[in-house]
Formats: sequence, C-alpha cells, structure tokens
Amino acid sequence: MQFIDLKTQYTRYKAEIDARMQTVLSHGHYIMGPEITELEAALAEYVGVKHCLTVASGTDSIEIAFRALNICQGDEVITVPFTWISSAEAIGLVGATPVFVDIEPISFNIDISKIAAAITPRTKAILPVSLYGQMPDYTAINAIAIRHGITVIEDGAQSFGATQNGRPSCGVTTVASTSFFPAKPLGCYGDGGALFTNDDTLAETMRAIRTHGGTQRHHHPLLGMNGRFDTLQAAVLLAKLPHFEEEVKARNRIGARYTELLRNSYATPQVMPDNTHIYAQYTIRVKNRDQIAETLMQAGIPTAIYYPKCLHEQPVFAPLGYKWGDFPESELASREVLSLPMHPFLDETEQDLVVDALLKYEAAH
Repeated sequence: MQFIDLKTQYTRYKAEIDARMQTVLSHGHYIMGPEITELEAALAEYVGVKHCLTVASGTDSIEIAFRALNICQGDEVITVPFTWISSAEAIGLVGATPVFVDIEPISFNIDISKIAAAITPRTKAILPVSLYGQMPDYTAINAIAIRHGITVIEDGAQSFGATQNGRPSCGVTTVASTSFFPAKPLGCYGDGGALFTNDDTLAETMRAIRTHGGTQRHHHPLLGMNGRFDTLQAAVLLAKLPHFEEEVKARNRIGARYTELLRNSYATPQVMPDNTHIYAQYTIRVKNRDQIAETLMQAGIPTAIYYPKCLHEQPVFAPLGYKWGDFPESELASREVLSLPMHPFLDETEQDLVVDALLKYEAAH
C-alpha cells in the first residue's frame, strides 16, 4: 500500500505527461520556456487572481513575498509553531523575527483569538498556514490585519484546491504561496511553488526578485535570487492540471469515508464551517501514536507524522526564547497526530484495510 501513490497517477496520465515533457525536450527552452507562461495563466485563472508566478519551491515563494513586501531586519511576522519549518525559516532568511501564535485544536490552524495580542509596532505581516488541506478563517484574519495596517500572506502549501466561502485557497489574501512538491495535492516531479496576487506592483516586484532582481536581462534594480521554476516541471503540471478537479472530488470522497468509518473510535478531522478540505494529509489524533503506527506498519500500512516537533522546539529557534508549555495546543498535537494513507487513487478495499486495522487495535485496547 502506498501512502501517496504517484506511480498510479503517472500511469493514468502517462500519455499527457510524456507528450508535454517531450515538447520541452524538442524545443529546448529549459529555463523560462513557454510552458511557464502557459501554466501561470492557467493557475491564475483557477485561483481567480490577476497574477501567478511560478518559483523554484514553496520555500522560495514565501521568501520572495517577504522581500517584495520589504520585510527585513527588525520586523516581526506572526505564524504558527505547528507547521513545517519553511514557514518560519523564510521569516528568518530575510532577517525578520518569527512570532508564534498557538493553534486551535480542531482544525490545527492558527487560533485567531490570540493574533491581536501578538501584534506589536514591529509586526509587518501574518503568515497563517492552511494546514493539512483546509483554510483558517481568512475573513477574520484579514479584518485584524486591516485594523492594524499589516499584510496577510497565506501559506497554502497544503491547501491548493480547497475553498472557503466558495473562494479558492491562494485567492483570499494580499499574496499567497503554494508548493508543488511531489507529495502535495498538485505536485510536480521535483521542487516547485507559486505566488498569487491581485496587486500589479507587488507581482512585478516578485517577478524581478525571482530572476536575480530584474525583469530585463542585464538590468538589476533589486537584490534578487535564482528562484525560477523549471520548464520541464511546468510541463508536468500542465499535464496534471486538467485532472485536478476530479482528484479534488476523489480526495473529498475518500476523506469523508474515512471520517464516517472512524469517527466513533478516533478523533477525525473536522471540516470547518464554509470550508472544503483537500486532505493533503488525512490526520487523526491518538494517545498512543507510536504503538498504533507500529501496529499498522506490521499490517503493511504506511503512516506519517506531520509534525513530531513544534518549531519552538527546534534548536535554530532557541534564541527566540520560547519554552515548552508556551503553545500547549501545538505541543499536544505534535505528540498525537497520525496521518493515514491518502491520495485520489486509494480504493475502498485499501481504505477498508486501514480502517479495519485501526478498529481492531481500538477493540483490543
């Protein structure tokens, strides 16, 4: 059983993926080839924004957004301690300071009631993470940001394809970032990411930063980086994108079925009001995680933990001065979450094996 089945996906879309990649091999424009412009237009249309620019990774995308917003030394950015390190790493890379706000336990997303207390005169932005595949309440977050004159940047690395009040993830904030890492809901065959905005000036600045600080060759008005997306990876996504909505529907169906079968025995994900969930990871909460994971592994069922440590536990962030107990909900989640096999091609027979193993364990303990 595969935790995320990229092999089946490739088999299903092989003709389209191979043809798209062969086109790139034939024309030879491996850097910023025509597929880049085509993909950016398609992604912008999907999200419903004016501008999309593809970048080398979902980490570079956040850093580029910060640089374009002139977030730098002495500034603070609010985010969560329960996420992958990229969210806070990018804050540090531009010289700013991460300020952590705890999550709320049901959605695993930022506790909006705690944001205002974390805002100081140095706060420049809020970076909420749409964890596991659903968005926090961006209406409320944007309202807080407007009151305090700061920017909201969605970290939508795990939520591309999800919606809130009918609006797609990556289309509800000043700027948004996503990732095309292979395991993501829409993934390429390497690293990749994208930024989304309706702000013309911000889009132009981010494009310049992506290509060494300029949009014209040999003219560099800004200090930039090499953050370009490979043409071959754009070709892969262009082949996958026409199938994406069907995969979204499959993820919703599979996630709902997991919940229906497990909710009487385990703490299953809850879809928050006005949200849809992409289930980038289908994550339950358990008290004896290691023992359950070992039991499933012995039955041939893979699991994963997103994430076993909070960011304030990582040595690199020790200078921030946080300690164990500062973020109790994040800390508890990091010791209880367990993600089950989840992908659009998971059939009911495989899913039943996962569910049966979990129910048998529960009955025996």
